[in-house]
Amino acid sequence: MQTSDYWQLIAFFVLVLAPAPWLGRYLYRAMEGERTLLSPLLGPLERGCYRLCGLEPGAAQDWKAYAASLLVFSLASLLLLFAILLLQGVLPLNPQKLAGLEWSLALNTAISFVSNTNWQAYSGESTLSYFSQMLGLGVQNFVSPAVGLAVLTVFCRGIARRSTREIGNFWVDLTRATLYGMLPLCLLLALLLVWQGVPQTFQPYVDALTLQGQPQGIPLGPAASQIAIKQLGTNGGGFFGVNSAHPFENPTAWSNLFEVVSILLIPAALLFTFGHYVRDLRQSRALLASMLIVFVIGLGLTLYAEYQPNPLLAGLPIEQACSLEGKESRFGITASSLWAVTTTAASNGSVNAMHDSFSALGSLMPLFNMMLGEVIFGGVGAGLYGMLLFVLIAVFLAGLMIGRTPEYLGKKLEAREVRLLVATLLVMPVGALVFGALAASLPGPLASVSNPGPHGFSQILYAYTSASANNGSAFAGFGANTIYHNLMLGLAMLLGRFGYLLPVLAIAGSLAQKKRAPLGSDSFPTHGPLFVTLLTLTILLVGGLTFLPALALGPLAEHLSLLGQ
Repeated sequence: MQTSDYWQLIAFFVLVLAPAPWLGRYLYRAMEGERTLLSPLLGPLERGCYRLCGLEPGAAQDWKAYAASLLVFSLASLLLLFAILLLQGVLPLNPQKLAGLEWSLALNTAISFVSNTNWQAYSGESTLSYFSQMLGLGVQNFVSPAVGLAVLTVFCRGIARRSTREIGNFWVDLTRATLYGMLPLCLLLALLLVWQGVPQTFQPYVDALTLQGQPQGIPLGPAASQIAIKQLGTNGGGFFGVNSAHPFENPTAWSNLFEVVSILLIPAALLFTFGHYVRDLRQSRALLASMLIVFVIGLGLTLYAEYQPNPLLAGLPIEQACSLEGKESRFGITASSLWAVTTTAASNGSVNAMHDSFSALGSLMPLFNMMLGEVIFGGVGAGLYGMLLFVLIAVFLAGLMIGRTPEYLGKKLEAREVRLLVATLLVMPVGALVFGALAASLPGPLASVSNPGPHGFSQILYAYTSASANNGSAFAGFGANTIYHNLMLGLAMLLGRFGYLLPVLAIAGSLAQKKRAPLGSDSFPTHGPLFVTLLTLTILLVGGLTFLPALALGPLAEHLSLLGQ
């Protein structure tokens, strides 16, 4: 690594962590309806939305009504996006006259963007019109992370409130998360990206003549606005087929830094939002420390693996350059590795290098990050409530060890909460292992694999892990656009989204009804080094060991086979 690589890593961590306390407090005040810096501008717009929808912002819901509203909104969003993609050929803003999508691909894409997964089994510039990109995918890029932020807010209220069934109003939370959280940051990042050369236009594609004398269409479109929200909303996906490796999505080193920082900007800030809800910022710092430990370990191992030459090329002149295969030379190994770890630590499926070309150990860490269930920062809202589920599991294990009823911040965990926690632990194994095993066992789905042996198995495992973790990134060599994979990956995405959302809402509703016992000298502290260590080990052991046999058949077996030559 060169000096510039170290400065790049330092800049990344500074830009992610420095604004987090301020932004976290801002999001807390915005979600609770308190006055913020943007209230004079956005307050009238917020109230206008309520009047237009006939909504009374003071009307509160219990967790069941909240969950029902969320499900109705998600179903309506899915059906609307599905219809837009099917009817694309007759809708406006389609200068390239692109036809509507095949039904299974349209359904897969609709599920993908509604569930904040943004898995793409197509190439954007050759498949989707401007209308589909903006009013179809772009809208979901705003509201799907807003749903995650709304559910996290409910979870925080459930922990902080006492003796109440009221946990908020879904429609109010969704509106505030979109207006105050997503919209201002997206506008700022979009302007920065336009400044760096990302196109934002409704003009048709440009016809050009190559040096070989062949005609070529250069795709354009309203890209900057969608790229901004895809990163800030931890959505992923791409306006163009090769995603953030495309020079129109990510043209410079500065745009690369802006985008990779924006992926973790809101998830890091929400840690401090949680601290404001529970009136104890020490809890925020403890969770941040645990996340950073796992993140830094994964980043270090990925960088080490990617800087090692391929054993099969040992002694050849190209051995030191082989690690650049599948990577953009303008970004290099460090920026590509940082992006891979960041996007899989969050639930962001964007890539600036092809993970299929990473070394065996280099691809293992992004895969392992997703298998933990997007809790290392994770998606907007989804990452922190996933981490809080692990916090409750760690508290439960600590209670077993000392022989007393487990409690977290004065709220006792009883049989109902523990059963719901166990249910969430089954989501990733079912989606990644069961669905992945079916795809690896059936001859039809197996034909989508482009490589034999362990690497081919890794392609399948990565795809179903990515779908279940609502991540959306993929090994580039996996042919996912078949009816079987479109439907099964769609099912995995739904399981990965609602298999967590509904138990989280139920746990929040249950905790909100409990009284809050004062913490005593015999209470287990959840803010010190001991708890950070326990939480980190719980994540790695409970979340990671489940997948060790599958990893042994994929990237670990590939690595050992290379060493044996």
